[in-house]
Amino acid sequence: MASSSPEPKSEVAMPAPAGHMMNPTDPDNPQNWPLTRKIYASTVAVAFAFAVAFGVTSLTVGIQGVMQEFNITMTMAVLGLSLPLFGIAFAPIFTPHISERYGRSPVYLVSLPVFALFILGAAYSSNFGALAVCRFFAGFFGGPCLVLIEGTFADVWPASSTVTYYSFLSLASYIGAGCAPLVLGALVTAKSWQWTQFVTLMIAFGVYLFGIGVPETYPREILRARARRFGHSIQLAKAESGVTFAEMAQTTFFTPLSMAVSEPLVIMVTLYLALNFAVLFQWFIAVPAVLALTYEFTLHQVGLAFIAAIVGALVSTMTSSLTEKITNRQNSCRTGTAMARLEYRLVPAIFGSVGLCGSLFWIGFTASPKINYSVPIVGTGAYVWSSMSVLTGLVSYIFDAYPAKGTLSALTLMATVRILCAAWLPLVIIPMIMGLQGQWAYSVFGFMAAAMIAVPVIIFILGARLRSKSRHAGRIMSGDSQNMTTGPHDYQEMQMGSGHA
Repeated sequence: MASSSPEPKSEVAMPAPAGHMMNPTDPDNPQNWPLTRKIYASTVAVAFAFAVAFGVTSLTVGIQGVMQEFNITMTMAVLGLSLPLFGIAFAPIFTPHISERYGRSPVYLVSLPVFALFILGAAYSSNFGALAVCRFFAGFFGGPCLVLIEGTFADVWPASSTVTYYSFLSLASYIGAGCAPLVLGALVTAKSWQWTQFVTLMIAFGVYLFGIGVPETYPREILRARARRFGHSIQLAKAESGVTFAEMAQTTFFTPLSMAVSEPLVIMVTLYLALNFAVLFQWFIAVPAVLALTYEFTLHQVGLAFIAAIVGALVSTMTSSLTEKITNRQNSCRTGTAMARLEYRLVPAIFGSVGLCGSLFWIGFTASPKINYSVPIVGTGAYVWSSMSVLTGLVSYIFDAYPAKGTLSALTLMATVRILCAAWLPLVIIPMIMGLQGQWAYSVFGFMAAAMIAVPVIIFILGARLRSKSRHAGRIMSGDSQNMTTGPHDYQEMQMGSGHA
């Protein structure tokens, strides 16, 4: 007697409210996880991003050693910082599509070990060409860790805390980059530049062991895994990031190029963040040079100077989070809704933009033997506070300014351009300082930053109107808080991420 096996059950997963592919009451929904599991998943994402950011800036402490060993110019040695950034610039373009197919956890767990292998290759490079290649590919393969952290946080935490969680995920990159010169300054003095790479390897290894059990947070992959576990088939809505190569290229390449010339919001934010990151990363070259020449700092003392930058990042996280709580609370008292109007996410950027401009003039005109070294060092801390506040406010706003596909395209453009600018300026900053003198070199950036103060103010006043005229705005035309719940969860659906180097 023949027995027929039962047909596998089939379920259809349609988007739940807020564009999320999981029901809000589903216990497997990451936003319903116990707090400890949420914190673990978020901490792993932070740790992976920290490790890559640390590795990117680690070699800046060993530039003199690299110059001497390979008999190269300083500009060539600075490529040790710029090349991994050029590699990371590709990550926002390809990472969303890989993560869409395999989930977030496998990408984390493959990206970091490959990054570490190239860091190992950099440490044992016998010529500068090999070092340059290894540093570039370390950035290329490590970049997804800096990209996916945004999607992980959006998976796990609610839309009402977008500014808060973005400030925390930004903290991973800022502190990772700032800790490298702090930790490695004394070590390189006692050992050699190769130890900048060995320490990065140790950190990557420790982080990997800590994160090897990280749970999957991407809703689509959670649903696919659950269907496989129970022998079901499942029909998911088509991923808006694209299925065919042509669709993927359209979303993360051609549409961003189009937005770069057609979307006023995206153009303004992209230009501002490009200036922000270019100046941010030139500090890793300029600060050691200026402190050594002006105040005769040792490499160890230069590393300690980066404590100011780390403090600035920590203070920015606190002030941005506090701002969001205040605006949400005021809005709740006034309207009864949980979140303030979308444009209120720009408040940290409005305050930060004033600080960004002021700190550049502060540093430029106080880095002098006649003025105590602590004054310009504190100025760099003020710049970092301002830089991170501007980044947090503007990117948190763009999260929800467009539907999923438009948001991914906008963030891809913004991330790629700012990372490319961050890679370029360090290569020319020393000749610029020598040619214009420090005061006027930083005054040039200060005047540019002064013009950019208008960006968050204009968007705060006219943002809703500008979005209403955009062909990418689609169904999200939100001055009201009801629509604001769409963005970050649409963003989850799209696998977003913008690298924070």
